[in-house]
Amino acid sequence: MAYLASELRINWKCKHTWIRSSKNTGWCLLGCAIGDIGTILYFQLMGIDWPVWLIMSLAIINGIITSIILETFILSKQMELRQAFKTAIGMSFISMISMEVAMNLTDYFLTGGAILTWWVVPIMLLAGFLTPWPYNYWRLKKFNIACH
Repeated sequence: MAYLASELRINWKCKHTWIRSSKNTGWCLLGCAIGDIGTILYFQLMGIDWPVWLIMSLAIINGIITSIILETFILSKQMELRQAFKTAIGMSFISMISMEVAMNLTDYFLTGGAILTWWVVPIMLLAGFLTPWPYNYWRLKKFNIACH
């Protein structure tokens, strides 16, 4: 129990870490948004009438894939490609999943489906950013490391 209590004692007021974690979260959001929004837009523009759950599942998978690719590319400038890939997955996977779920649930609750409109995209992106941001801050504080 003492271990858990020490884990929870993280300084949540560190401006430097909030800035750093916001940058990390932003890169993750860019990668996720490319695959996620691209998938939903493709189905929407092509008029493919698949069940909403299937389109959103594909959007989540594609968002995670594009985020891993983007983060691996960014990290490969700092380390060997294999290590960059492992780091991108290890540091960001939970963040990516929470981001993707938040974006897709926001879209679903606001539009009733997998539908992109001019007004829903910024709200999706905001939900996608805010959801994993505290987790990313916590990871930086706990491990004293960062991807970007």
